[in-house]
Amino acid sequence: MKFQDLQQLNAHYADELKKVASEVIDSGWYLQGKRVAAFENRLSDYLGCRYTVSVGNGLDALRLIFKAYLEIGTMRPGDEIIVPANTFIATVLAITDNQLKPVFVDPDIQTFNLDMEKVEMNITERTRAIVVVHLYGRCCWNEKLKQLAKKYNLRIIEDNAQAIGAVSRVEGFNGTYKTGTLGDAAGISFYPAKNLGALGDAGAVTTNDPKLAKVIRALANYGSAEKYISVYHGLNSRMDELQAAFLSVKLKYLDEENRARRQIALWYDTYLNHPDIIKPCVECSEDHVWHQYVIRTTRREELRSYLERQGIPTVIHYPVPPHKQVCYHQYKDLDLPVSVLLGREVLSLPISPVITESDVIEISSCIARF
Repeated sequence: MKFQDLQQLNAHYADELKKVASEVIDSGWYLQGKRVAAFENRLSDYLGCRYTVSVGNGLDALRLIFKAYLEIGTMRPGDEIIVPANTFIATVLAITDNQLKPVFVDPDIQTFNLDMEKVEMNITERTRAIVVVHLYGRCCWNEKLKQLAKKYNLRIIEDNAQAIGAVSRVEGFNGTYKTGTLGDAAGISFYPAKNLGALGDAGAVTTNDPKLAKVIRALANYGSAEKYISVYHGLNSRMDELQAAFLSVKLKYLDEENRARRQIALWYDTYLNHPDIIKPCVECSEDHVWHQYVIRTTRREELRSYLERQGIPTVIHYPVPPHKQVCYHQYKDLDLPVSVLLGREVLSLPISPVITESDVIEISSCIARF
């Protein structure tokens, strides 16, 4: 068993992928062409946002959001950004790369997402934004977050790297909205292992703010909205035509594959029963797209080693929280007990649209035997 069998997954639409690849090769146009523009429009339509700006990867998507806010004047170097303490390090790198200061807030131990009850106590006069990470595919959003943003005039930036297709159904909304359209701007990753994965690196920014979208598009193209005329100190971060073509094919299957992930999570919830295992809260609602199925156990290393001997791969997302990383040594003494606890106990089990019920039964049985 593979933790995620991308070869088997992409085999479902391999003929379509090969067809569009051939078309891109034959076109002779490989950057900033019609296929990138078409994918941006398709993604905007799917999510329900006004603007999609394709970029090179998910980290650049977040970096460019902060960089654009600095150029616009919404933020200044040294301003504070509230961020979950248990996120992947890319979320924090995007902040510090722009000379902004991360303010780490512990997650809710049940959802693994930002604990909204701890946010306000960390807001200061230098706070300019709250980053919400829809971790493992679970939408992180509620009415309290909206109220805090309005009360303190803060931007809400979504790290939507893991939850594309998830939907919010919170109080105060007229209808439902997908992650990536809830805040002021969102960064998306299309890393191959994501629910919507390219066959290489790619990312996007989504927003309803026309000025922000315009500045980000220029920043991603050497700071230039007009060829050879650079207005900003920009980057080179562009999605190529080939990845856009692949993503346009795979976007058609995203909802179907997210439904499959929800079913797999339900199977785990049914068959995985052991007093030493803490399972994630399983809900059938569309606010979770199950990018990862993450359990907790105090005997993680023993269990992981045992499963590996049985041919069952697992992954730890993430063993070392950002504030304990060497590159952020200045934050190592922060008191963030939930993040540290999760770093010691979390273990991700295989979950992807190609996992079957019998696979889940076998994995659960192995855990029970251990």
